[in-house]
Parts: sequence; C-alpha cells; structure tokens
Amino acid sequence: MNLQLDGKTALVTGSTAGIGFAIAELLAREGAHVVVNGRSAERVAGAVSRVRAETPSANVDGVAADLGTADGADRLITAVPYVDILVNNVGIFEPKPFEAIPDADWLRFFEVNVMSGVRLSRHYLPQMKGTNWGRIIFISSESAINIPAEMIHYGMTKTAQLSIARGLAETTVGTGVTVNSVLPGPTRSEGVATFVEQLAKEQGLTFQEMEGQFFETARPTSLLKRFIAPKEVAVLVVYLCSPLSSATNGAALRVEGGVVRSMI
Repeated sequence: MNLQLDGKTALVTGSTAGIGFAIAELLAREGAHVVVNGRSAERVAGAVSRVRAETPSANVDGVAADLGTADGADRLITAVPYVDILVNNVGIFEPKPFEAIPDADWLRFFEVNVMSGVRLSRHYLPQMKGTNWGRIIFISSESAINIPAEMIHYGMTKTAQLSIARGLAETTVGTGVTVNSVLPGPTRSEGVATFVEQLAKEQGLTFQEMEGQFFETARPTSLLKRFIAPKEVAVLVVYLCSPLSSATNGAALRVEGGVVRSMI
C-alpha cells in the first residue's frame, strides 16, 4: 500500500531507539523526510546511520535536544522550524513505590512526557492549520487507562497526553489536520529489555521465563502474552501519519496486546 508520504517532513521525538526509532525507520522507508531526535548527539548520529543502512534512499536528518526542558524544545524548533508530521514519542518511565516518589520526580516526568509534546504542538499546530494539512500523534500507553500501581507518576503523564490530544483535535474542526493518540502495551524497547534481562539474571531465569512471569503476575489480562515488538506499534503510527487516515481524528487507538479489557 502506498501511504502517500513522499515529500512530507516528519519529526519523531525520542527516536534513537525503541518505538521511536521503529517509527522513524518506517516513515523513511515510506518516503517521508524524517528528523530523528534524542538527547545525545552520538545516539542521534547512530540512529541516522542505522536508518540509512536499512534504507539507502532515506532522507533523514537528526537533531540532538533534551525535550525535558523548554530550552531543548526551542533548540529543536529552531533547527526544524516546519514539519508536516509531529510524533510526540519521547518519554521516560521508572517503577517506584508511590510513597517514594518525590515532588522532583513528578515534575520531571511531567516535563518530559507531557510538556515536550505541548511545547512542540504549540509551535507546529498553527502552521499545519495554515496549510490545511498535518498530523500530530501522541505516543501514550495502555498505562493511561490501566494505571500501574508500580509507577503511578508515569500513568498520570500518559493520561494527560490523551486529554491534550483530544483537546487539540477539537481545535481542528473542518481542517485537514488530525491529532490522535496511540496506546502501546508492554513493548520490548531498549529500556524494557534491559530491565527484564537484569531481573532475569538476578533470579536465575532466561529472558523468556522472566517474560512469562511478568505477564502472569503484572499483566495477567494480556491476550498476547509477550512483549510487543516496536515495529508492531510503528505500523499503526505510520498509517495515522498518512493522508489515508484522514477520517481518524481525536481518537485513542490501542496496540496493547489486549491488556485493557474494555471495548472502548
């Protein structure tokens, strides 16, 4: 299927690994001009090189900027003043008991996971409305509606993203601009894989055994019973980036392996 992304410029935040990288790679393969972002110039350069290795014809650039700060967002906007597609993917997570989460952590999670998307959307959305076409996508999580007791501060930020995305969509009435959210389930991203491997090593288990234990105890409602591959999330996101998704606006689409039992 031709997703009609040739000539579109797409910025994917937090895209040096995991879901973000998978989205950037697939967008480049579909012909979009992709801008990769991360905090480290070294990791950004590495991600750009990997995209080009997979797709020699890829039109891909990179900008290093810490989007957990207003200065970082301004730096990225200065480097990339215009985009057709914005994928707000950057995010952090950390399991921690509620009683042990200090104010500083709540604020840090909000700055990185929520304000990064707010700041960038505030800049790019008016431009998209001006040209009567654009796509903004927030990479939320099933944790937005299935708040994990082990990281409530993370779940809070994911819920906030849903509210922001829906609110922004309400401002696009009658235009060719759409704003949507995607809710991945437990995904085998770089951070998750490292965390699970460490747990497995500590308990003398294989990764597969630890994975099985996780879905038995922490996410027992999963229908998939395994970690989702980043590319499995990326295919949905890239469709939403395309002109073919014009009738999907203000939606929260799930790609979470059936963890959430509700049908809506």
